[in-house]
Amino acid sequence: MQHTIPVEHSDPINAQILAVSEDLVSGFHRHPFHVIAEKSGVDLGTVLERIRAMLEAGVVRRVRQTLLSTKLAHGALVAWKVPEEKLNDAFDFMSKEDPFSGHVVIRSTDTEVSGSGYRLWTTLKVPVGESLDEHATALLRLTGATEYLLMPAHGVFALGVGHVRRRALEPGDKAEETAVMMTTVPVDLTQEEWDVLLALKEELLPEEVIASPWDSRAIKAGVSVDRFCEVATTLNDKKVIGRFSTFLEHVKPSSTGERVTRFNGLFHWAVPKGREIEAGGEVGRHYCMTHCYWREGGPQFGDVNIMGVVHGTEKPRVLEHKAAIDRHLESIGIPVSYTNVFWGGRSEIKPSEISPIVYREWHAKHSGQ
Repeated sequence: MQHTIPVEHSDPINAQILAVSEDLVSGFHRHPFHVIAEKSGVDLGTVLERIRAMLEAGVVRRVRQTLLSTKLAHGALVAWKVPEEKLNDAFDFMSKEDPFSGHVVIRSTDTEVSGSGYRLWTTLKVPVGESLDEHATALLRLTGATEYLLMPAHGVFALGVGHVRRRALEPGDKAEETAVMMTTVPVDLTQEEWDVLLALKEELLPEEVIASPWDSRAIKAGVSVDRFCEVATTLNDKKVIGRFSTFLEHVKPSSTGERVTRFNGLFHWAVPKGREIEAGGEVGRHYCMTHCYWREGGPQFGDVNIMGVVHGTEKPRVLEHKAAIDRHLESIGIPVSYTNVFWGGRSEIKPSEISPIVYREWHAKHSGQ
């Protein structure tokens, strides 16, 4: 009888591992899977076996060391107006042909409100020194979009995933302290640091889900393993390393039909100018928020300035989380002049490219089209 390794995220041991491995391993670690084993209470051999099996089955979409690319590239959330008949083609182009567009989502609102006409939403990153406008203008030409709005982050209050961990949350559950805002000021890196960084950030292949995953990456970067880890630690100190993470496939169902989430809501709040950091700290402290930013939406979006994302398996539950945050803001005297939810539909999520070389090659290829 063949022994089959359970791969669903709901399997008790897998859930125990994922509750840690999704977003609780911060920074760079020479032995990240050891950290997952220690924090989850599951032995290392089982951790490696289960993560490898979930990755091969597509339940885990990718395993990688994330970067705080706000420090390495210029970035923005982009809302696009695209004629309805071109919407799916534009989605396909941005998700498949543009390595600088990360999250690509078709969104809708429950009622026609400010900004409802912007159906396509993407995150966009370009290398430091390049222009977000230049790249977005090229995408406008290549996709037939008619308008775009760039919304760079002035600050970041929450950036995590933790779908498995967040499933048991009650609306209103929040940290004792307000969220601290991370800034988005780019840093300078040496060539060696770039070499290590670019080798570090690529997704791990199933055969790299081993006790020492960086050995092959050190070879790729042309340095010893010790030197690779030294440089990675320096990058960590420069605050350009995010977390080591297993990303669940949270949009598409697994082969047995299980889904991690069904709904994702992009929440908008407009708070008085000058109170963005205070309001973002209060919204970002709520555990349900996977992302929370200070971004300026302008008059097209009711002058929204605080945005965040919440995922859930039930739409009413997602709205309950929002209602709890709304009540909290009201209770502490932060007025909201506009609020809305943009629901995610078709979506594709991938890491944004930040390599200056790839950027130049992409524009050379598409310049005449």
